[in-house]
Amino acid sequence: MLFLLLLCFAAATLGTALLVRYARGHTRRYAAEAPQRFHLGQVPRLGGLAMWAASTLGWCWMALSQHLNFANHIQGQTTTLAALWAVASIPTAAGLLEDLTQRLAARNRLIVTVFAAVLAVWLLDLVVPRLDLAGVDSWWSASPWFGVTLAVLAVGGLPHAFNLIDGYNGLAGTVALICCFALAYVALQVGDRQLAAAVLVLAGATAGFLLWNYPRGLIFAGDGGAYLWGVVIAIASILLVMRHPQVSPWFPMLLLIYPVWETVFSIYRKIARGQSPGVADALHFHQLVYRRIVRQVFHDDAARRMLMRNNRTSPYLWGFAVLTVSPAVLFWNRTPLLILFILIFIVSYVWAYTSIIRFKVPRWLRR
Repeated sequence: MLFLLLLCFAAATLGTALLVRYARGHTRRYAAEAPQRFHLGQVPRLGGLAMWAASTLGWCWMALSQHLNFANHIQGQTTTLAALWAVASIPTAAGLLEDLTQRLAARNRLIVTVFAAVLAVWLLDLVVPRLDLAGVDSWWSASPWFGVTLAVLAVGGLPHAFNLIDGYNGLAGTVALICCFALAYVALQVGDRQLAAAVLVLAGATAGFLLWNYPRGLIFAGDGGAYLWGVVIAIASILLVMRHPQVSPWFPMLLLIYPVWETVFSIYRKIARGQSPGVADALHFHQLVYRRIVRQVFHDDAARRMLMRNNRTSPYLWGFAVLTVSPAVLFWNRTPLLILFILIFIVSYVWAYTSIIRFKVPRWLRR
């Protein structure tokens, strides 16, 4: 597994370097006045292409290694890897098309991710098999369409959740990296080495991309990178719960509650203001942290000043994510505790968001 991690890291590092060097020509069509833009200069958004290529290399290496072992269960594992690659490639390609042209509407991208989710359910027999709630599981198992629908929502929605938090250098990439390592750790705890290796492939590719993304901001993941993270992590989470009854279905929920709740809260906030949920704005949690918590940076060069302030924003959100990932990893098989920490996060998020909006942030957070 260490070899896989290093292989994908090296491939993504090299691929991203080539994109940084040769892919700047397409960046001139990016709108400078977009509300989610927090950088100056022309920066390529094709990091997802390098991560996809590195992940493809890693999964192919896994399939080849398994084939050479000539074990009875190899055919099923190779089929799973092929299905994972196919499903992940579809929304990644759509995201890359948007990154290149800026002409693929949000509705069309949502249709593509939902189509990929339905394909994943069909190819991998994905279903959320239980909720680990007394009095609910018997009803849940008697109506399998609820589990299938939840699986489609997870695979189709998580890519957009990662895209939503992808606003500052290293933010979404580091959250995805932490989640991959957490999933791999729990998979190893229950003896699922294949699933652990599959997500470590994405972890290595993400780490190679982050080498160029943070702190220098030489390239962004773009929609393609966010969709790749979301699809693979969602599928791995569902497979982990499906294959191993001892893993609580609330483990991936707590693990991913930051991007998931950011999305849910943003939809509610926009609807409450009479806006379409698909309209971009600058009122996401990470954007408020940038504007009202991170201190101003004084530098003669405007681009350098914005870059330094951009880089100081991500660690605040990394800490926020670690506060959910840590209990998820510690209590991955204890449903009541996982639900408790989910509720604590939601209350903390709403309190923090409201405090920032009302300019009531504690002084120690602004220092």
